[in-house]
Amino acid sequence: MITGGYPTRVLRLSPAGARHVAGWWAGTPVPGNPKARALARRLLDIGIAHPGLDGPRLDEEPAVTVVIPVRDRHAELARCLAGLTEGPRVIVVDDGSRDPAAIQSAAAAAAASVVRRPVNGGPAAARNTGLAAATTPLVAFLDSDCVPGAGWLDALLPHFADPAVGAVAPRIVPHEVGRTWLARYEEASSTLDMGQRPSIVRPGSRVPYVPGAALVVRREAAGTGFAEDMQVGEDVDFVWRLGASGWRVRYEPAATMGHQHRVRLREWFARRKDYGTSAAALELRHPGAVRPLHASAWTAAAWLAAAAGHPEAGAVVSGTGTALLARRLARVTGEAWPLPAGSAAWRLAARQAAGGTLAAARPLGSAISRTWWPVAVPAAIAVRRLRLPLAVLVLAPPLLDWLDRRPPLDPARYVAARLLDDAGYSAGVWQGCVERRTVRPLLPVLRGRDRHL
Repeated sequence: MITGGYPTRVLRLSPAGARHVAGWWAGTPVPGNPKARALARRLLDIGIAHPGLDGPRLDEEPAVTVVIPVRDRHAELARCLAGLTEGPRVIVVDDGSRDPAAIQSAAAAAAASVVRRPVNGGPAAARNTGLAAATTPLVAFLDSDCVPGAGWLDALLPHFADPAVGAVAPRIVPHEVGRTWLARYEEASSTLDMGQRPSIVRPGSRVPYVPGAALVVRREAAGTGFAEDMQVGEDVDFVWRLGASGWRVRYEPAATMGHQHRVRLREWFARRKDYGTSAAALELRHPGAVRPLHASAWTAAAWLAAAAGHPEAGAVVSGTGTALLARRLARVTGEAWPLPAGSAAWRLAARQAAGGTLAAARPLGSAISRTWWPVAVPAAIAVRRLRLPLAVLVLAPPLLDWLDRRPPLDPARYVAARLLDDAGYSAGVWQGCVERRTVRPLLPVLRGRDRHL
């Protein structure tokens, strides 16, 4: 058996499959055997394994074109282009700038070509214009506030040796060390930074999406490009459509891209709200992908009982769910039911069900602060016994994040910034729901059985 991925999966391997996996973990290449390659693909797709590839370098095939959409930000554009003076062809798409001469001047200084759109169409339309102008097999989209460094493509291009990979994204990191409290918070917890672990990118995985600020795409996979009727969230929609059409999207944190984060409070909060407004449009296009919480019904029932002031009932619910899962896992482990307490099925069930119930406190608290606070706050005011459980659930995620990240910011200011971050996003979610006349982004997804066995 092998366990891993996100959410956790349990796979039962044949003896030959177990030998292959042991060899891969030791560095043996995947053979041409169709069954072995299918197993390798399965491990990659569910996140148990990550590719180690020797692929093309920047000075080899396939060639890359860099596309930079921009509107008015000529100073940011010049800084971005300064990191691209030696390398692939660069196309700057001027998306209806009020001072096109400044854009033209910045591009000319870096020997970049300019395609001008007379009317502003937004980032999706600008990227599509650049995509149409590119003729190379790969297109690297960069926002003008990105600051590329030397070798920024080196860890991304090898992924395209896998013909199933349609796009790869680097880790977005701050270009400059933060000085203000908000800048230090962004340095540690930017919504553009998807973390330190490599991952497959898809809804429900460890990395559910990647931002379009820096994204390398196989032109063959891009299809019709970005949705031009979306002014925000168009990059998330794009990578999800790639995945839905059969292409793999990878996140590669070994490659980093510097970015000029917004660190002025008004602009920062407004941008968080903008991100939130995309939830309704994304949920309508990708049902079930943009929900505040995904959990088992057992987990939800256990936490509901505990929040209502009956933790003993919650423990009984969690224990029952663990026992039922152990019975199902016995069919995977080959053990006879009923099982002794120390059996493999019981150990796996305790880790997945009981452990998962405890771990669910973090996403549950985040769901309350990022989406449900307009309902949770009145409930806490009206029902005294809910106040402490809700306060604990809301404060737990930012405090745990602070412990994980150890940012150069004290816990009080980090927690305050995180809650302000969540408030801005939540305001946008509710606004988008009103505008789209839907409540789907507000509803959790509860599953009755674990589907990942």
